[in-house]
Amino acid sequence: MCAKKALGRGLSAIIDDVEEAYRQDIGDSSDLVRDIDVDLISPNPFQPRTYFDEEALGELSESIKKHGLLQPIIVIEKDDKFVLLAGERRLRATKLAGLKTIKAIIADIESKNLRELALIENIQREDLNPIELAISYKELIEEYNITQEGLSGIIHKSRTQITNTIRLLSLSDKTKKLLAQGRLSQGHAKIIVGLSSSDEEDIVNTILGQKLSVRDTEILVKKLKSNLLGKKPQEKRAQEFKNELKSLKIKLSEIGFKSKIGNNSITIKLDDEEKIDKFFKILL
Repeated sequence: MCAKKALGRGLSAIIDDVEEAYRQDIGDSSDLVRDIDVDLISPNPFQPRTYFDEEALGELSESIKKHGLLQPIIVIEKDDKFVLLAGERRLRATKLAGLKTIKAIIADIESKNLRELALIENIQREDLNPIELAISYKELIEEYNITQEGLSGIIHKSRTQITNTIRLLSLSDKTKKLLAQGRLSQGHAKIIVGLSSSDEEDIVNTILGQKLSVRDTEILVKKLKSNLLGKKPQEKRAQEFKNELKSLKIKLSEIGFKSKIGNNSITIKLDDEEKIDKFFKILL
C-alpha cells in the first residue's frame, strides 16, 4: 500500500496550478487559445461528475451554435493528443452541436496530477451535484490523509458545509440518485440523513408526492422523531405484557391447564367438565 500524500504544499500547489490555468483563461490571450479537433480530446478518467442534465446540455449546445464558445476549455497535451482538464459540459455540448473543433487552452500541468486536478477543478469551478461533491471531498480527505478542518482551510469552504455534504453519502442509493438528478434538493436531503432506511423512504416519497418545501420536510421529520420517542415506552410495555403472558402460561401449566399464547392474548384449553369446575374454583 502506498503512503498517503503529505498535506501542506502538495494539495495547495495543485490548486495553484488550477488557478493559474484559469488566470490565463480569463485573459483569453490569442497566443494561448488554439482550435483543437474534438476527436483528439479524451475525458479526464478521474472526472467526478457522473450526471449530466441532457436538457441543459441541449440548451448549451444551441447557445454555442448561435454565439460560439465564449470560454475555452482547458486541456493538457499527452502523446500528440489531449486530455480534458476543465469544461466537460462545454466539450459535450460542442460535439452535440456537430462542431469538429473547439477552442482550448493547453495548460502546463503534469499529467500525474490529473486525479487531484479533476476533483479540485470541479469543486472550484463547476457546480457538481451534492453527491458528486461529497465524493470529491471524501476522496481528497482520504488521498491526502487530512481532516475536514484541513480541507476546509485549503479549498475555502466551511467545515460545516463539508461535513454536511459528506454525510449525504450515508443515504440510500435511491435517495442519492434522486439527489444527483436534482429531483431532491440538498436542503431536503440534509434533514433526512440519519433516519432508518424505511423512514427515509417514506419521507422521500412524501416530499416528492406532495412537493414539500424544506421547511415542511423539517416539520414532518421532527414530528416523526417525536412519535418515535413517544413509542418507546409503549414498546417497552408491549414487551412486558408478552413476558407476563409467558409467566401466566407457565403457572397454568403447573396447575394442569394447557394454554396457548396468541397476538396479545392467551387461550386456555378446558376440554372436560372436571377442568372447567377446577378453573371456576380457582376464579372464585
